[in-house]
Amino acid sequence: MTDQDLPEEDGPAPRPLKPSTLPGTPSDARAGFVALIGVPNAGKSTLLNNIVGTKVSIVSRKVQTTRALVRGIVIEGSAQIVLVDTPGIFAPKRRLDRAMVHSAWSGAADADAVCLLVDARKGVDEEVEAILSRLGDVRRDKLLILNKIDLIPRERLLALAAQLNAAAPFAETFMISALKGDGVADLRKALASRMPPGPWLYPEDQVSDAPLRMLAAEITREKIYDRLHEELPYRSTVETDQWQVKADGSVRIEQTIFVERESQRAIVLGHGGQTIRSIGQAARIEIAEAADATVHLFLHVKVRENWADDPARYREMGLEFPRG
Repeated sequence: MTDQDLPEEDGPAPRPLKPSTLPGTPSDARAGFVALIGVPNAGKSTLLNNIVGTKVSIVSRKVQTTRALVRGIVIEGSAQIVLVDTPGIFAPKRRLDRAMVHSAWSGAADADAVCLLVDARKGVDEEVEAILSRLGDVRRDKLLILNKIDLIPRERLLALAAQLNAAAPFAETFMISALKGDGVADLRKALASRMPPGPWLYPEDQVSDAPLRMLAAEITREKIYDRLHEELPYRSTVETDQWQVKADGSVRIEQTIFVERESQRAIVLGHGGQTIRSIGQAARIEIAEAADATVHLFLHVKVRENWADDPARYREMGLEFPRG
């Protein structure tokens, strides 16, 4: 399929408006940022989506799914909470890994409050201990969230909470199930109470600061994770090349899936193109829901050797390119 030069109408990520332009801001308004940190697959993206009430971050059983800072926005009473879903913190091995970990700690340092999310089933392992050792350097209120509490006995939960509170100065501890929603309402109220006084940063009906074209690329990447179980997903990335709103209100989207080798391209395409069609069909349904429009999605798969060493790809993902 030949790429065409089509007008793009999605535009850049919306920025916070000046307080005077935001209707509906109450006189006792509060607003601030909360960073969600933790090891990969602790449930940060699931929790973010649950608190916001809609999908703003992709979710996968595979680790290291979130690569950049994803912000979800929610109103609780007179408070506006901007939740920052950070990449999982782990021992980095590649350049991309280092960029993701740096992004996570930067998100924590810039927030008004920091929530450490721990998978209660796994408890405290070396990766959690590594995070705990650095938490003291974060000069923000810190809250402990034990996730997946429906999967372990209460006695183990209490012992785990005591162990973690002995290791770091947490202001509060919450026990939740991000998937089922248990305990999330209490957590949301507690976060709202910790937001500093000040005008709202985003319009009342805005749920994320990510542009639709970025969310669309992330949705497609999620479907790659869902369907391919080899090492490939970590060697792939997705970019939205074109976004055209047509006269009938439908949206034509062209995306490119970049892989590092021709053999990986064959895996994504699948026999007779079956895999890429399956990925595209699943992605199109969710992108259409996010865009609230009929979507025509066209996927291309290209080989770009060592894309993970290309600074331009990092800028596309909103990451800082690590030198050396």
